[in-house]
Amino acid sequence: MSGHSKWHNIQGRKNAQDSKRGKIFQKLSRELFMAAKSGGADPDSNAALRLIVDKARAANMPKDNIKRALDKAEGGSEEHYDEVTYEGYAPGGVAVLVEALTDNKNRTASSVRVAFTRNGGSMGSSGSVAYMFDRKGYIVLDRTKNTQDEDQVLLDIMDLGADDLQTSDDVYEIYTDAKEFAAVRDGLIEKGYELANSELTMIPQNTTPVPEDKQEQFEHMIDQLEDDDDVSEVYTAAADDDDE
Repeated sequence: MSGHSKWHNIQGRKNAQDSKRGKIFQKLSRELFMAAKSGGADPDSNAALRLIVDKARAANMPKDNIKRALDKAEGGSEEHYDEVTYEGYAPGGVAVLVEALTDNKNRTASSVRVAFTRNGGSMGSSGSVAYMFDRKGYIVLDRTKNTQDEDQVLLDIMDLGADDLQTSDDVYEIYTDAKEFAAVRDGLIEKGYELANSELTMIPQNTTPVPEDKQEQFEHMIDQLEDDDDVSEVYTAAADDDDE
């Protein structure tokens, strides 16, 4: 695992996302609806739904909003959304993966293509970028809320089957194989840890610095993609300051 800090990037974008909270809740409602519709509305028996419920809670989504989405799925709504992944390169040759949940593939494909091409990027064919990322479980422990020292954390996560631990002044970042994620997450909770974040995500195998003269274009492109109603997640292989 590289020294890439996902938490650094999450925190760097948090304020911008806070201003789009209503749109984020709308996207989460869509994800909750589809997970509940396909696997049932009980998070205890639907692992995919539980992940999204955790994600919604981490985003401070009101319980009533979560309940409405689940009730809608249980009520037999005929709405349907397709999961689609788009691949391409941002300015400076940075690999980008875009995951979307859409009821109109043509509309979404057009919007994503515009975001790439108008900001100096380019769309790629299926498989052109995905191989550069690994699906991983990702768990964050806030060091101010967990008294265990680094040696204890390392022993605990390795005992539970995690792959890697990265330590900074503020947090412990834990990476797992996607198949081991739920066991590691639940095991940490059982051991008394308080989790600041836990999710399945895409981690780049290597990172690419964004050239200084392309930085503004790059940020505008990512903002435009994240602002799209149909886009659920945007993953990039951009290096943060700590990687360079």
